[in-house]
Amino acid sequence: MKTGSLHAIVVKKTHSIKNNLLCTNNLRIVWLSSTYKGHVHDKKICDEEPLLLPKGIRLWQDTGFIGHKPDGVEICMPKKKPKGKELTCVEKQENKRISGVRIKVEHAIGGMKKFGFEDMVILIACGLHNFRISHKMSHITN
Repeated sequence: MKTGSLHAIVVKKTHSIKNNLLCTNNLRIVWLSSTYKGHVHDKKICDEEPLLLPKGIRLWQDTGFIGHKPDGVEICMPKKKPKGKELTCVEKQENKRISGVRIKVEHAIGGMKKFGFEDMVILIACGLHNFRISHKMSHITN
């Protein structure tokens, strides 16, 4: 569709994939789920691939994992805004604190995605990402 000098591209039925992962505070990826179609919910992946986690650890999750609570694990997740209400200042501050920790996971995902692979090769991308951070190879960006 063309309107003046602006172009609009409509893409239908594109397919995406997704994986869940666990990483440490220093961005090392320590677990990667199987690859799923993009529409599969994060919690469903956890339900299909239960992971035994050490008792007493703290698991930082986003709201895509609501309802996922492994035994003996402390869950840290941002609080969702109640319908028709606002979060309190304390809840907003806590969400900000949680997001500050969780951003490390997003950085690990971004580090892995720099390699641009899909499906089974994602595991290799995780290994390359871990190698890169182990050897402080920050000059590798694209």
